[in-house]
Amino acid sequence: MIATDITKTTSLVGLREKIGYGFGDMASSMFWKLFGSYLMIFYTDVFGMSAAVVGTMFLITRIWDSIFDPIVGIVADRTESRWGKFRPYLLYLAVPFALIGILTFVTPNFSMTGKIVYAYITYSLMMMAYSAINVPYASLLGVISPNPKDRNVLSTYRMLFAYLGSFIALLLFMPMVNMFSIGRTEQMGWTLSVSVIAVICAMLFYGCFALTRERVVAINKEKTSFKDDIKDLIENKPWWILLGSGIAALIFNSIRDGATVYYFKYYIVEENYSTISFMGLPFVLSGLYLAVGQMANIIGVILAAPISNTIGKKKTYIISMSLATVLSVVFYSFDRENIGMIFLFQILISICAGSIFPLLWSMYADCADYSELKTGNRATGLIFSSSSMSQKFGWALGSAITGWLLGYYGFRANEIQSPETIHGIKMFLSWFPAIGTVLSVIFISMYPLSEKKMEDVVKKLDAKRD
Repeated sequence: MIATDITKTTSLVGLREKIGYGFGDMASSMFWKLFGSYLMIFYTDVFGMSAAVVGTMFLITRIWDSIFDPIVGIVADRTESRWGKFRPYLLYLAVPFALIGILTFVTPNFSMTGKIVYAYITYSLMMMAYSAINVPYASLLGVISPNPKDRNVLSTYRMLFAYLGSFIALLLFMPMVNMFSIGRTEQMGWTLSVSVIAVICAMLFYGCFALTRERVVAINKEKTSFKDDIKDLIENKPWWILLGSGIAALIFNSIRDGATVYYFKYYIVEENYSTISFMGLPFVLSGLYLAVGQMANIIGVILAAPISNTIGKKKTYIISMSLATVLSVVFYSFDRENIGMIFLFQILISICAGSIFPLLWSMYADCADYSELKTGNRATGLIFSSSSMSQKFGWALGSAITGWLLGYYGFRANEIQSPETIHGIKMFLSWFPAIGTVLSVIFISMYPLSEKKMEDVVKKLDAKRD
């Protein structure tokens, strides 16, 4: 790892590196949004599995995956190479990540039992590959610079590029599926579309590797045991709070995203609306709705840094999620003809949601500093693994709940739905995600690392590094 003198006030990070760091989450988010918005309906309406079976699969596979994330963090913390601790994972795992992602969206010619087994295996491998590359990527934030303001800016760039990638993927994915399905099966249309996204993701990870550097060196350079790392993590109260808040926030996001295509297909009945064509590609309402949400997320990301630098991360988070709660509840009242209000509230809710995630990433970096000052051990990878763990566990819970409740409300794929089922689908974009926002606010209200507290932590760490 490159050791450098750490300056307290001078930024170490240039525009080139900020963009490079953003590339990494752009790659992760392109695939993540496909999982969140399309994987459920792919499994039910294309692959052929029942919604309840899919929901159970999402939850069961997360049990192992939740354990795997901290393992990746622990291993990454102990990695030594000429490229640093975390960057090598971007170099070596970009292609496997892309290939496994493609296999996840392949529909094999198996019996239903064989298909379910195939789905369990490929989905589990995909989530493991995601952990193996995303945990080291997230951990980079803690070692590119020790400057909290640098980290806020890097978090902002990360989320800007993440939402830009999500916007591109969500806007173009279904048009690509429709285009590639011409003269082929629908299943092949999905596979080829994911292949295009996968190639782009691999290239972005390589760009992130090439443009970033690791600078922060731990005070205690002696290797600690796994047991000590876990003990330090368990005793890190701010980490537990962020874990709970992150899981709740992802439940909110995953329920809304996972139910969107169902909402437009079965409640709005988007096929009754004219498609919008651009460059020969037909865009449907659900794709535009999701893409508009990503652009609104970007607005939230841009607002997060100046607002949080003025009133603090904690207050910004609480205000944003409280507004999202109120807006989500009101969303239920819209009739299928209120397309304008549906899109307007998608924009407003997405602005609120977009503002919280750069705050969470910055807070995780603060947790790493807090833990290092308290214990002398800098387990950056392990701490940041919780971000991936909360992301996937929250998404898995939200998706499992969506699948189970679709079954409970009597959902049948590719059929006209009953009034009870329609009621349930409307709840997925309103009251159910609002439960997640309320829980997230409750957790974050207990977060103890204020800006003043972190200034003191950084000063003490700088003194020890000198």
